[in-house]
Amino acid sequence: MPLLRINAGDAAPALGGVADRDAGLAGHLAALPPGAPVVILIHGYKFSPAAPRHDPHRHILSLSPKPGCRKAISWPRHLGFGRGAGDEGLCIAFGWEARGSVWRAWRRAAQAGGGLADLVARIGRLRPGPVDILCHSLGARVALCALERLPAHSIGRMVLLAAAEFQSGARRAMSSPAGRSAEVINIVSRENDLFDGVVEWLLRAPQPGDRALGAGLGLDRQGAPRNWLDVQIDCPSSRRALAEFGYRIPPPARRICHWSAYLRPGLFAFYRDLLRRRHALPLACLRHVLPGQPSPRWSRLWPGQFQGRTRLGPCPSG
Repeated sequence: MPLLRINAGDAAPALGGVADRDAGLAGHLAALPPGAPVVILIHGYKFSPAAPRHDPHRHILSLSPKPGCRKAISWPRHLGFGRGAGDEGLCIAFGWEARGSVWRAWRRAAQAGGGLADLVARIGRLRPGPVDILCHSLGARVALCALERLPAHSIGRMVLLAAAEFQSGARRAMSSPAGRSAEVINIVSRENDLFDGVVEWLLRAPQPGDRALGAGLGLDRQGAPRNWLDVQIDCPSSRRALAEFGYRIPPPARRICHWSAYLRPGLFAFYRDLLRRRHALPLACLRHVLPGQPSPRWSRLWPGQFQGRTRLGPCPSG
């Protein structure tokens, strides 16, 4: 069984709607061949496992999403799960209550992070080796809140898509034992500027001058940790560099889009290899060929306003 459904706050994971106690999870983990990945997927805002119309397990976290929505693509299948390969590993779809106001979802994301940390620790007790994570939007807050609670080497790689979290939250997570041993790839795009702005306008920043992670950590005065990498997917220079690795990503079709980080063709091949073939994509190599920092906010909407005003080395707007 390549896919387990687990919801934050559950007493036990759900496997096809049937309660699956620790012994069942242990059985799935024990059946994995050596080196097979364990990947946890985390959705963002507006999903709810308790609401059938908004259930992430029928949408992006499903092997067969319910048709009728252009954003309902199967994350597990695009990452190589559900194809019957013996070494495909185990995918865990992690659901949490993300409906209601943005403030309520923000608080619940932190709470769900505690549940995710418990799950990762539980997996670590059952099977040695790190767990990998792919998450979107407020799901990144869930993942980073879990990271700061975990011991070293609990997480291998974490891929954040259009993360709805502040720089200070990321720095706190990266300074934890698990954060110092993990590798984090922060996927950003100027298409997401409006949503990054909403995070800063509506939510109380933990520190003065705090910015959403769409700005990356390279623009922070402290600079990004060596195990953190910002990748701007709407940047022509980034797309050319990734094309050299075989990932042909088209330019953005919209000026504003919160979902392009997983809807744009070619990106999931990159994410799949980040998690499954990390030896072929070391962070040091990617850092060498990619631009040093993301371009300024709003530079995609009003490019003329930012010419000549960036620090050395950012992406040009594209």
